[in-house]
Amino acid sequence: MEDDLARLEDLPVNRPALTYPFSQAPARGRTIEVVPGVHWIRMPLPFALDHINLWAIDDGAGWAVVDTGVRTDHAVAVWRELFANAPDDRSLTRVIVTHMHPDHVGLAGWLTRKFNVRLWMTRLEYLSCRAAVSDTGREAPPDAIRFFRRAGWGDAMIEAYRARFGNFGKNIHPLPDSFRRLSDGEELRIGAHLWHVIVGNGHSPEHACLYCPELKVLISGDQVLPRISSNVSVYPIEPDADPMADWLASLDKLQRLVPDDVLVLPSHNECFRGLHARIEALRQGQERSLQRLRRTLQEPKRAIDVFGALFARSIGDSDVALLGLATGESLACLNHLLQRGELTWEDDAGGVAWYRLSAAA
Repeated sequence: MEDDLARLEDLPVNRPALTYPFSQAPARGRTIEVVPGVHWIRMPLPFALDHINLWAIDDGAGWAVVDTGVRTDHAVAVWRELFANAPDDRSLTRVIVTHMHPDHVGLAGWLTRKFNVRLWMTRLEYLSCRAAVSDTGREAPPDAIRFFRRAGWGDAMIEAYRARFGNFGKNIHPLPDSFRRLSDGEELRIGAHLWHVIVGNGHSPEHACLYCPELKVLISGDQVLPRISSNVSVYPIEPDADPMADWLASLDKLQRLVPDDVLVLPSHNECFRGLHARIEALRQGQERSLQRLRRTLQEPKRAIDVFGALFARSIGDSDVALLGLATGESLACLNHLLQRGELTWEDDAGGVAWYRLSAAA
Protein backbone atom coordinates (compact mmCIF):
# COMPACT_ATOMS: atom_id res chain seq x y z
CA MET A 1 0.00 0.00 0.00
CA GLU A 2 3.03 2.25 -0.33
CA ASP A 3 1.54 4.63 -2.91
CA ASP A 4 -1.28 5.54 -0.50
CA LEU A 5 1.38 7.41 1.45
CA ALA A 6 3.54 9.15 -1.15
CA ARG A 7 6.32 11.20 0.38
CA LEU A 8 7.10 14.64 -0.97
CA GLU A 9 10.24 13.22 -2.59
CA ASP A 10 8.16 10.80 -4.69
CA LEU A 11 6.95 13.68 -6.89
CA PRO A 12 8.34 13.52 -10.47
CA VAL A 13 10.71 16.47 -10.07
CA ASN A 14 12.79 14.48 -7.58
CA ARG A 15 13.04 11.15 -9.40
CA PRO A 16 16.41 10.06 -10.79
CA ALA A 17 16.86 9.37 -14.49
CA LEU A 18 16.16 5.64 -14.47
CA THR A 19 15.69 3.53 -17.59
CA TYR A 20 12.79 1.11 -18.07
CA PRO A 21 13.61 -1.57 -20.67
CA PHE A 22 10.06 -2.93 -21.01
CA SER A 23 7.35 -0.80 -22.60
CA GLN A 24 4.51 -2.53 -20.80
CA ALA A 25 3.79 -4.96 -17.98
CA PRO A 26 2.64 -8.52 -18.68
CA ALA A 27 -1.05 -8.99 -19.42
CA ARG A 28 -3.29 -10.79 -16.95
CA GLY A 29 -2.46 -14.51 -16.83
CA ARG A 30 0.65 -14.04 -18.99
CA THR A 31 4.37 -13.61 -18.35
CA ILE A 32 7.26 -11.68 -19.86
CA GLU A 33 10.77 -13.15 -19.85
CA VAL A 34 12.99 -10.34 -18.53
CA VAL A 35 16.28 -12.27 -18.73
CA PRO A 36 16.79 -15.90 -19.77
CA GLY A 37 14.82 -18.11 -17.39
CA VAL A 38 13.29 -15.31 -15.28
CA HIS A 39 9.67 -14.41 -15.96
CA TRP A 40 7.67 -11.38 -14.81
CA ILE A 41 4.11 -11.89 -13.53
CA ARG A 42 1.78 -8.97 -12.72
CA MET A 43 -0.81 -9.87 -10.05
CA PRO A 44 -3.78 -7.62 -9.18
CA LEU A 45 -4.23 -6.15 -5.68
CA PRO A 46 -7.50 -4.81 -4.19
CA PHE A 47 -5.81 -1.65 -2.90
CA ALA A 48 -4.94 1.80 -4.19
CA LEU A 49 -1.62 0.24 -5.18
CA ASP A 50 -3.37 -2.14 -7.56
CA HIS A 51 -0.61 -4.59 -8.50
CA ILE A 52 2.37 -6.58 -7.29
CA ASN A 53 5.14 -8.05 -9.44
CA LEU A 54 5.95 -11.73 -8.95
CA TRP A 55 8.84 -13.66 -10.47
CA ALA A 56 9.03 -17.21 -11.84
CA ILE A 57 12.58 -18.58 -12.16
CA ASP A 58 13.45 -21.63 -14.27
CA ASP A 59 14.36 -24.30 -11.72
CA GLY A 60 15.05 -27.38 -13.78
CA ALA A 61 11.92 -29.51 -13.67
CA GLY A 62 9.71 -26.59 -12.72
CA TRP A 63 9.56 -23.00 -11.55
CA ALA A 64 10.62 -21.33 -8.32
CA VAL A 65 8.23 -18.45 -7.68
CA VAL A 66 9.16 -15.36 -5.71
CA ASP A 67 6.17 -13.86 -3.86
CA THR A 68 2.56 -14.84 -4.38
CA GLY A 69 -0.01 -12.04 -4.24
CA VAL A 70 -2.67 -11.40 -1.63
CA ARG A 71 -5.35 -13.96 -0.73
CA THR A 72 -8.34 -13.08 -2.92
CA ASP A 73 -10.54 -15.05 -5.31
CA HIS A 74 -9.34 -12.73 -8.08
CA ALA A 75 -5.68 -13.58 -7.45
CA VAL A 76 -6.43 -17.33 -7.35
CA ALA A 77 -8.20 -17.00 -10.70
CA VAL A 78 -5.16 -15.26 -12.21
CA TRP A 79 -2.89 -18.03 -10.90
CA ARG A 80 -5.15 -20.61 -12.53
CA GLU A 81 -4.89 -18.71 -15.82
CA LEU A 82 -1.11 -18.72 -15.51
CA PHE A 83 -1.10 -22.49 -14.99
CA ALA A 84 -3.41 -22.95 -17.98
CA ASN A 85 -1.28 -20.70 -20.21
CA ALA A 86 2.05 -22.31 -19.27
CA PRO A 87 3.89 -23.65 -22.34
CA ASP A 88 4.47 -27.06 -20.75
CA ASP A 89 3.32 -29.12 -17.78
CA ARG A 90 5.90 -27.79 -15.35
CA SER A 91 4.83 -27.36 -11.75
CA LEU A 92 6.34 -25.32 -8.94
CA THR A 93 9.53 -26.47 -7.21
CA ARG A 94 9.43 -24.01 -4.29
CA VAL A 95 7.76 -20.82 -3.12
CA ILE A 96 10.15 -18.05 -2.05
CA VAL A 97 8.71 -15.08 -0.14
CA THR A 98 10.64 -11.83 0.30
CA HIS A 99 8.71 -10.71 3.39
CA MET A 100 5.59 -11.05 5.50
CA HIS A 101 3.22 -8.44 4.06
CA PRO A 102 -0.01 -9.93 2.71
CA ASP A 103 0.55 -8.94 -0.92
CA HIS A 104 3.77 -10.98 -0.85
CA VAL A 105 2.87 -13.98 1.34
CA GLY A 106 -0.92 -14.12 1.01
CA LEU A 107 -1.15 -17.15 -1.26
CA ALA A 108 2.04 -18.93 -0.17
CA GLY A 109 0.12 -21.49 1.87
CA TRP A 110 -2.22 -22.25 -1.02
CA LEU A 111 0.61 -22.68 -3.54
CA THR A 112 2.81 -24.80 -1.29
CA ARG A 113 -0.09 -27.16 -0.58
CA LYS A 114 -1.28 -27.27 -4.18
CA PHE A 115 2.15 -28.29 -5.47
CA ASN A 116 3.44 -30.05 -2.34
CA VAL A 117 6.51 -27.82 -2.16
CA ARG A 118 8.28 -25.94 0.63
CA LEU A 119 8.06 -22.32 1.67
CA TRP A 120 11.43 -20.50 1.64
CA MET A 121 11.48 -17.43 3.88
CA THR A 122 13.69 -15.71 6.45
CA ARG A 123 13.06 -16.73 10.04
CA LEU A 124 11.89 -13.35 11.37
CA GLU A 125 9.52 -12.83 8.45
CA TYR A 126 7.95 -16.27 8.90
CA LEU A 127 7.60 -15.99 12.67
CA SER A 128 6.40 -12.37 12.54
CA CYS A 129 3.77 -13.35 10.01
CA ARG A 130 2.58 -16.22 12.20
CA ALA A 131 2.36 -13.85 15.18
CA ALA A 132 0.40 -11.23 13.24
CA VAL A 133 -2.00 -13.86 11.87
CA SER A 134 -2.66 -15.06 15.41
CA ASP A 135 -4.28 -11.68 16.15
CA THR A 136 -7.06 -12.42 13.65
CA GLY A 137 -10.41 -11.86 15.33
CA ARG A 138 -8.80 -10.59 18.53
CA GLU A 139 -9.76 -7.29 20.17
CA ALA A 140 -7.25 -4.47 19.94
CA PRO A 141 -4.84 -4.80 22.90
CA PRO A 142 -4.48 -2.00 25.47
CA ASP A 143 -0.83 -1.45 24.52
CA ALA A 144 -1.87 -0.62 20.95
CA ILE A 145 -4.57 1.78 22.14
CA ARG A 146 -2.04 3.57 24.34
CA PHE A 147 0.41 3.70 21.43
CA PHE A 148 -2.00 5.53 19.14
CA ARG A 149 -3.37 7.79 21.87
CA ARG A 150 0.20 8.78 22.65
CA ALA A 151 0.60 9.71 18.97
CA GLY A 152 -2.38 12.07 19.26
CA TRP A 153 -5.30 9.98 17.99
CA GLY A 154 -8.74 11.01 19.23
CA ASP A 155 -11.66 8.83 20.29
CA ALA A 156 -13.15 8.47 16.77
CA MET A 157 -9.81 7.33 15.33
CA ILE A 158 -9.34 4.83 18.15
CA GLU A 159 -12.82 3.35 17.64
CA ALA A 160 -12.16 2.99 13.90
CA TYR A 161 -8.89 1.21 14.75
CA ARG A 162 -10.69 -1.13 17.15
CA ALA A 163 -13.15 -2.04 14.40
CA ARG A 164 -10.35 -2.87 11.93
CA PHE A 165 -7.97 -4.66 14.29
CA GLY A 166 -7.44 -8.37 13.69
CA ASN A 167 -7.94 -8.31 9.91
CA PHE A 168 -4.33 -9.06 8.92
CA GLY A 169 -4.83 -12.82 8.72
CA LYS A 170 -7.90 -12.53 6.50
CA ASN A 171 -5.61 -11.66 3.58
CA ILE A 172 -3.31 -14.65 4.11
CA HIS A 173 -3.93 -18.32 3.33
CA PRO A 174 -2.84 -20.44 6.33
CA LEU A 175 0.93 -20.76 6.21
CA PRO A 176 2.55 -24.19 6.15
CA ASP A 177 3.64 -25.37 9.59
CA SER A 178 7.28 -25.54 8.57
CA PHE A 179 9.56 -23.59 6.26
CA ARG A 180 13.07 -23.59 4.78
CA ARG A 181 14.98 -20.69 6.31
CA LEU A 182 16.69 -18.11 4.08
CA SER A 183 19.79 -16.55 5.64
CA ASP A 184 21.72 -13.40 4.83
CA GLY A 185 24.73 -14.14 2.60
CA GLU A 186 23.44 -17.57 1.60
CA GLU A 187 23.86 -18.78 -1.97
CA LEU A 188 20.94 -20.59 -3.56
CA ARG A 189 21.16 -22.59 -6.75
CA ILE A 190 17.98 -22.04 -8.69
CA GLY A 191 18.14 -23.88 -11.99
CA ALA A 192 21.39 -23.05 -13.78
CA HIS A 193 22.37 -20.05 -11.67
CA LEU A 194 23.45 -19.04 -8.17
CA TRP A 195 21.44 -16.39 -6.34
CA HIS A 196 22.76 -14.49 -3.32
CA VAL A 197 20.41 -13.71 -0.43
CA ILE A 198 20.78 -10.12 0.77
CA VAL A 199 18.73 -9.34 3.87
CA GLY A 200 17.53 -5.82 4.59
CA ASN A 201 15.51 -4.29 7.39
CA GLY A 202 13.32 -1.30 8.11
CA HIS A 203 10.39 -1.94 5.81
CA SER A 204 9.88 -5.34 7.43
CA PRO A 205 11.79 -7.43 10.00
CA GLU A 206 14.13 -9.49 7.77
CA HIS A 207 13.37 -8.76 4.11
CA ALA A 208 15.15 -11.01 1.58
CA CYS A 209 16.40 -9.67 -1.75
CA LEU A 210 17.85 -12.06 -4.36
CA TYR A 211 20.86 -11.12 -6.51
CA CYS A 212 22.17 -13.20 -9.42
CA PRO A 213 25.61 -11.97 -10.59
CA GLU A 214 25.57 -14.21 -13.69
CA LEU A 215 22.27 -12.81 -14.94
CA LYS A 216 22.96 -9.30 -13.55
CA VAL A 217 19.54 -9.24 -11.90
CA LEU A 218 18.37 -8.08 -8.48
CA ILE A 219 14.93 -9.05 -7.15
CA SER A 220 14.57 -6.11 -4.78
CA GLY A 221 11.14 -6.79 -3.27
CA ASP A 222 9.99 -3.64 -1.45
CA GLN A 223 13.48 -2.55 -0.36
CA VAL A 224 14.06 -0.43 -3.49
CA LEU A 225 11.16 0.72 -5.69
CA PRO A 226 11.58 3.00 -8.72
CA ARG A 227 8.65 5.42 -8.38
CA ILE A 228 7.50 5.22 -4.76
CA SER A 229 9.16 4.92 -1.37
CA SER A 230 8.96 1.90 0.89
CA ASN A 231 6.84 2.49 3.99
CA VAL A 232 9.07 2.50 7.08
CA SER A 233 6.97 2.44 10.25
CA VAL A 234 7.04 2.03 14.00
CA TYR A 235 4.37 -0.37 15.32
CA PRO A 236 2.76 -0.79 18.75
CA ILE A 237 4.65 -4.04 19.35
CA GLU A 238 7.99 -2.13 19.51
CA PRO A 239 7.22 1.55 20.12
CA ASP A 240 10.85 2.62 20.67
CA ALA A 241 12.24 1.05 17.50
CA ASP A 242 14.36 2.94 14.97
CA PRO A 243 13.45 1.23 11.66
CA MET A 244 14.56 4.29 9.68
CA ALA A 245 18.18 3.64 10.71
CA ASP A 246 17.73 0.00 9.66
CA TRP A 247 16.30 0.97 6.26
CA LEU A 248 19.04 3.51 5.54
CA ALA A 249 21.70 0.96 6.52
CA SER A 250 20.04 -1.56 4.19
CA LEU A 251 20.24 0.90 1.29
CA ASP A 252 23.96 1.30 1.99
CA LYS A 253 24.36 -2.48 2.07
CA LEU A 254 22.60 -2.98 -1.28
CA GLN A 255 24.70 -0.27 -2.91
CA ARG A 256 27.87 -1.88 -1.54
CA LEU A 257 27.03 -5.47 -2.52
CA VAL A 258 25.18 -5.05 -5.82
CA PRO A 259 26.74 -3.32 -8.86
CA ASP A 260 24.94 -0.56 -10.68
CA ASP A 261 24.58 -2.44 -13.98
CA VAL A 262 21.91 -4.87 -12.73
CA LEU A 263 18.34 -5.05 -13.95
CA VAL A 264 16.22 -4.38 -10.86
CA LEU A 265 13.02 -6.41 -10.48
CA PRO A 266 10.92 -4.54 -7.89
CA SER A 267 7.66 -5.64 -6.30
CA HIS A 268 5.80 -2.57 -7.58
CA ASN A 269 6.03 -0.34 -10.65
CA GLU A 270 8.32 -1.47 -13.51
CA CYS A 271 11.66 -3.23 -13.99
CA PHE A 272 14.42 -0.64 -14.16
CA ARG A 273 18.10 0.12 -14.45
CA GLY A 274 19.86 2.70 -12.32
CA LEU A 275 20.00 1.03 -8.89
CA HIS A 276 22.66 3.28 -7.38
CA ALA A 277 20.99 6.47 -8.62
CA ARG A 278 17.70 5.37 -7.12
CA ILE A 279 19.34 4.47 -3.80
CA GLU A 280 21.02 7.86 -3.68
CA ALA A 281 17.73 9.60 -4.46
CA LEU A 282 15.98 7.68 -1.67
CA ARG A 283 18.76 8.53 0.77
CA GLN A 284 18.74 12.21 -0.14
CA GLY A 285 14.96 12.34 -0.10
CA GLN A 286 14.86 10.96 3.42
CA GLU A 287 17.37 13.55 4.60
CA ARG A 288 15.23 16.33 3.10
CA SER A 289 12.24 14.92 4.97
CA LEU A 290 14.19 14.98 8.22
CA GLN A 291 15.26 18.55 7.54
CA ARG A 292 11.62 19.63 7.11
CA LEU A 293 10.77 17.73 10.28
CA ARG A 294 13.48 19.57 12.20
CA ARG A 295 12.07 22.93 11.06
CA THR A 296 8.55 21.85 12.06
CA LEU A 297 9.76 20.87 15.53
CA GLN A 298 10.96 24.32 16.48
CA GLU A 299 7.69 24.26 18.43
CA PRO A 300 6.27 21.18 20.26
CA LYS A 301 4.29 18.83 18.03
CA ARG A 302 2.51 15.48 18.31
CA ALA A 303 3.17 12.68 15.84
CA ILE A 304 -0.06 13.48 14.00
CA ASP A 305 0.99 17.13 13.67
CA VAL A 306 4.02 16.45 11.44
CA PHE A 307 2.26 14.79 8.49
CA GLY A 308 2.50 17.95 6.39
CA ALA A 309 6.28 17.94 6.66
CA LEU A 310 6.55 14.37 5.38
CA PHE A 311 3.76 13.46 2.97
CA ALA A 312 2.61 14.72 -0.40
CA ARG A 313 -1.11 14.37 0.36
CA SER A 314 -3.42 15.37 3.14
CA ILE A 315 -3.92 12.71 5.82
CA GLY A 316 -7.46 12.90 7.21
CA ASP A 317 -9.27 11.06 9.99
CA SER A 318 -11.67 9.09 7.77
CA ASP A 319 -9.23 6.47 6.42
CA VAL A 320 -7.81 4.70 9.47
CA ALA A 321 -5.54 2.44 7.37
CA LEU A 322 -3.87 5.44 5.75
CA LEU A 323 -3.79 7.23 9.10
CA GLY A 324 -2.03 4.24 10.64
CA LEU A 325 0.62 4.19 7.90
CA ALA A 326 1.21 7.92 8.26
CA THR A 327 1.43 7.69 12.04
CA GLY A 328 3.85 4.74 11.89
CA GLU A 329 6.14 6.48 9.43
CA SER A 330 6.02 9.79 11.30
CA LEU A 331 7.06 7.94 14.45
CA ALA A 332 9.86 6.25 12.52
CA CYS A 333 11.25 9.68 11.63
CA LEU A 334 10.72 11.03 15.15
CA ASN A 335 12.33 7.99 16.79
CA HIS A 336 15.27 8.29 14.39
CA LEU A 337 15.94 11.87 15.46
CA LEU A 338 15.43 10.90 19.10
CA GLN A 339 18.05 8.16 18.78
CA ARG A 340 20.42 10.73 17.30
CA GLY A 341 19.87 13.03 20.26
CA GLU A 342 18.25 15.76 18.17
CA LEU A 343 14.83 15.78 19.86
CA THR A 344 13.33 15.84 23.29
CA TRP A 345 9.82 14.78 24.26
CA GLU A 346 7.44 14.83 27.16
CA ASP A 347 4.02 13.32 27.80
CA ASP A 348 1.16 15.62 28.77
CA ALA A 349 -1.45 14.81 31.41
CA GLY A 350 -3.45 12.80 28.87
CA GLY A 351 -0.50 10.58 27.94
CA VAL A 352 0.13 12.29 24.57
CA ALA A 353 3.78 12.72 23.52
CA TRP A 354 4.98 16.16 22.41
CA TYR A 355 8.26 16.40 20.50
CA ARG A 356 10.53 19.36 19.88
CA LEU A 357 14.05 20.06 18.68
CA SER A 358 16.55 19.79 21.52
CA ALA A 359 18.56 22.83 22.53
CA ALA A 360 21.77 21.12 21.49
CA ALA A 361 20.56 20.29 17.96
